[in-house]
Amino acid sequence: MSEHRHGRLRHVLRPHSHGTADRVGSALEGGADGMRALWISLAGLGATTLVQAVVFAFSGSVALLGDTLHNAADALTAVPLGVAFVLGGRPPTRRYTYGYGRAEDLAGVVIVLAVAASSVAAGYAAVHRFAHPQPVENLGAVAAAGLAGFVGNELVARYRVRVGRRIGSAALVADGLHARTDGFASLAVLLGAGGLALGLPWADPAVGLLITLAILAVLWQTAREVWRRLMDAVDPGLVDRAEEALAGTRGVLGVGSVRLRWIGHRLRAECDVIVDPLSTIVQAHRVAVDAEHSLLHALPRLSGALVHPDPRPGPGEDHHAVLAAHR
Repeated sequence: MSEHRHGRLRHVLRPHSHGTADRVGSALEGGADGMRALWISLAGLGATTLVQAVVFAFSGSVALLGDTLHNAADALTAVPLGVAFVLGGRPPTRRYTYGYGRAEDLAGVVIVLAVAASSVAAGYAAVHRFAHPQPVENLGAVAAAGLAGFVGNELVARYRVRVGRRIGSAALVADGLHARTDGFASLAVLLGAGGLALGLPWADPAVGLLITLAILAVLWQTAREVWRRLMDAVDPGLVDRAEEALAGTRGVLGVGSVRLRWIGHRLRAECDVIVDPLSTIVQAHRVAVDAEHSLLHALPRLSGALVHPDPRPGPGEDHHAVLAAHR
């Protein structure tokens, strides 16, 4: 009986956090939606890439080659993202105590490398064609393949971005934005075909270089988003919402530090709130529970939070003075 009371007392004295069991269903649902988006995207872009590859084989358009390489790289990014979603669904262990959600961020790094490789290949092909001009055949088929690339990429982009934003996956959103730019690059193939039809042999490699520049722009945008996730950056608006939710909780007299981070497509929070110094341990614990409850409603993708109640200090008081030398 005494051991039971001591266990309850330890629970009260620790910063409070809801267990994750009641939110596992939501996390798994997000992973399932992400996997579905990946497979549908892979099928759509795979079909588009196959059509373009066939047309390139009998046309020789270097602009179409660049677009095909880009679409192939975009389709293949489904593989690391799929692995990441599978890993992210595994429960935490004593070694990986926060789970495996960071696998999504590592998948983002792989996507950046894939985009970089496609830009190098497309750029090389364009420069080589400038140095060694070759005729391009079947301009109508080249134009049709470029149009097919635009339609396929735009449909995939809309789907990926919508699902990625709904489940909070930066990697999936970045992949969707990548596909959208691929679509505009595919439209550039039409310009190359038009230039060739007008008797401008440099139009095809010139469009290939434009596509390379478009890929580099996507590379910068994607790398920036992945870097922010790796560095635990969050939208400042989320911090504002968290502070407002904490400040509006009954019993919270002030809000201290608020720290948020993404782990995969779920948020984690660590917050300090100020409570009445005359509160009992149970009352302070209740305030912390209510504060976390407010956070869960304010931040729908929040998977858990540690809310630490601090008694409001009196004149000259510092309840953390013993920790000053360790900071």
